[in-house]
Amino acid sequence: MTTTSSVSSLVQSIGEIPAESIVFGHSDAMQALRARMDKVASANVPVLIQGESGTGKDIIARMIHGRSPWKTGPYVKVNCPAIPGTLLESELFGYEKGAFTGAYGMKPGRVELAHRGTLFLDEISELDLALQSKLLQLLQDGQFCRIGAQEDKKVEVRVVCATNRILENEIENGTFRQDLFYRINVVNLALPPLRERRGDIEDLVNYFLDYYNRKYNCRAKPLSSELMTVLQKYHWPGNIRELENQVKRYVILGSEEVISSDLATHQPDYFNAEINFDGPISLKKLTRQATRELERKVILKVLQANHWNRKQAARALSISYRALLYKIRDAGLPSNRTIRRRENANAGVAAD
Repeated sequence: MTTTSSVSSLVQSIGEIPAESIVFGHSDAMQALRARMDKVASANVPVLIQGESGTGKDIIARMIHGRSPWKTGPYVKVNCPAIPGTLLESELFGYEKGAFTGAYGMKPGRVELAHRGTLFLDEISELDLALQSKLLQLLQDGQFCRIGAQEDKKVEVRVVCATNRILENEIENGTFRQDLFYRINVVNLALPPLRERRGDIEDLVNYFLDYYNRKYNCRAKPLSSELMTVLQKYHWPGNIRELENQVKRYVILGSEEVISSDLATHQPDYFNAEINFDGPISLKKLTRQATRELERKVILKVLQANHWNRKQAARALSISYRALLYKIRDAGLPSNRTIRRRENANAGVAAD
């Protein structure tokens, strides 16, 4: 059974999960996650796995299944964004003959197929509110209803969900049910991004190098220490998926230049001020200016991510609310009132 996860080579099937030293590495955050996962695996409670795209959420879901009392049962994955909303309900819950045009026979859904096993809902935030209600019923009483059926069916299934979004924000936006969030968030496993576990990069590189050398029958050499240093300093927005693709490209093309040149084009432009080389250059002034510009960009992105909720943004930045207000004024960023006036004005224009 081949996985479609973003880090597909790490897990080829339920029986081929690599050594835990590769999956969890050496960082404190991953070791804590490992201990938490081991505790929850044997308990039949819903688990919510959160983390950026490419951090390996599918891998953790499979490991939970493999450690559970239901490991001999099916592991059924549903990639919610990959299935059109009009088809997702029938894919999840199945349908009866004649339920709609084209329903020429009965079809069981993924929920039913996962009976006495694990149902993994990847990117759970993509479910529309109607499907969220049906999922809530499944979690509450273990029952669901096929499309076109008159009676509910009973099912025993372990539900594991994953998302790369902050569901609390989705609840505030009205796109995710709060009661469903409490149901799926019995145990939360937060996967750190690769940039927060840089000490694991070398082991991951060597794993992917060995894997793709064998897969493509190549003999790519180990990466140089210079390039490994570059990899450990890179910010990895695509996380393990991006690292895997870089190593795969290196194995196929056989040149370190394909990695170094690609990473160079994706480095974040933290500071783009003009430097006048005709006169004296103040390094201290330029550094202060660059730091201030970087701080302004970070605060702006966090405010946008939290829909300009300044209290949430302050918590995300691990600073006090008062300190954030000062930094917003100092950076010349718009206030909440300004944002609201703009939104109201735009709404008025749209209404006209």
